[in-house]
Amino acid sequence: QVQLVESGGGFVQAGGSLRLSCAASRSMFTIETMGWYRQAPGKQRELVSNITRGGSTNYADSVKGRFTISRNNARETVYLQMDSLKPDDTGVYYCNADIYTGRPIPDNYWGQGTQVTVSS
Repeated sequence: QVQLVESGGGFVQAGGSLRLSCAASRSMFTIETMGWYRQAPGKQRELVSNITRGGSTNYADSVKGRFTISRNNARETVYLQMDSLKPDDTGVYYCNADIYTGRPIPDNYWGQGTQVTVSS
């Protein structure tokens, strides 16, 4: 079983920055796409950004130009640098990963979530 361990959430004023990290607990499996989703109170969980093992990235329109996703394949870790934060960025941020654990298709895993709160 693989666990995704997140860190880096917190409280910040509008215009500030935070950096989220997510590491897989076991490195013996191949991790394909890694990414971040967020869920604001009363709203559905939405994709923020993801990155393939080869480095191709995808961003929600609302964070383009402000957030940067990156990963370290050797450490099986994904990062989300969040700059120019806005109150609308507030929510619980969840790490997500597609992991090959021996089957032909990857299994999808979620982290436990980390709270990001941006004050106006």
